[in-house]
Amino acid sequence: MITGSLVALVTPMHADGNIDWECLDRLVDFHVESGTNAIVAVGTTGESSTLDPREHVDVIRRVVERANGRIPVIAGTGGNSTHEAVSLTREAAAIGVDACLLVVPYYNKPTQEGMYRHFLTVAESVDVDQILYNVPGRTSCDMLNETVERLADVPNIVGIKDATGNVSRGEELIRMVGDRLAVYSGDDGTSMELMLCGGKGNVSVTANVAPSLMAQMCAAAISGDEAEARRINEILTPLNRKLFLEANPIPVKWALHQMGMIGPGIRLPMTTLSDEYHQDVLDALRSAGCL
Repeated sequence: MITGSLVALVTPMHADGNIDWECLDRLVDFHVESGTNAIVAVGTTGESSTLDPREHVDVIRRVVERANGRIPVIAGTGGNSTHEAVSLTREAAAIGVDACLLVVPYYNKPTQEGMYRHFLTVAESVDVDQILYNVPGRTSCDMLNETVERLADVPNIVGIKDATGNVSRGEELIRMVGDRLAVYSGDDGTSMELMLCGGKGNVSVTANVAPSLMAQMCAAAISGDEAEARRINEILTPLNRKLFLEANPIPVKWALHQMGMIGPGIRLPMTTLSDEYHQDVLDALRSAGCL
């Protein structure tokens, strides 16, 4: 089981929007050296929605090759078409990822039965560990805990990223399926609370800029060291807030650029961080020792 800080890795780009492959290599090394527990490649933060299918697979391959077994790699392979999700998951499995992250189908708003059958089909079609991903704020479609429970006994469905930000609901989910699935937080602001309730880790945006602190906080929370987890989380809290002043990954890519970690590139319809938020993000980076 993968536990701890799972960074939702950005996809670095040049100013013209082309992928910066050398920078991607450096980011993988940075996370290995900083104690991040796993890399999630080409999720929401990795701009999966604006990469074409070939780029999507190529980024996954590059991350796996650079990681070279030093750190687990989880590939974002979801889609609102079950056929597309199966195809992407199959390609990622062939590359050699440790697991795949599959988002609830977005935009077309399937029923709970449709979601159940979607995830079951992908799991039965591709023999690779799979982590469900519920983020209703992005998908406009909410997979209920009862549907997750129906999927919990599928052998290669091994976890769920709960990005609802609702700790009470997450705690209920842990009670329902925690003996069968790893429940991960997908919300930096509430991740500590969920891990103290039995969550196994945090798929984190903040870990892009503060990987060591996030890894330390996750380790403390998972082990039940509440005092230490709260101490570190207090340092991370300004980042957890300010990195969502505009839609992810706008603030975190701007922050990484200020840190000299990546270039300025981001793809439309996402734009660079609005001027009015620059000082807020800089202040948060400084308060966490990132600058």
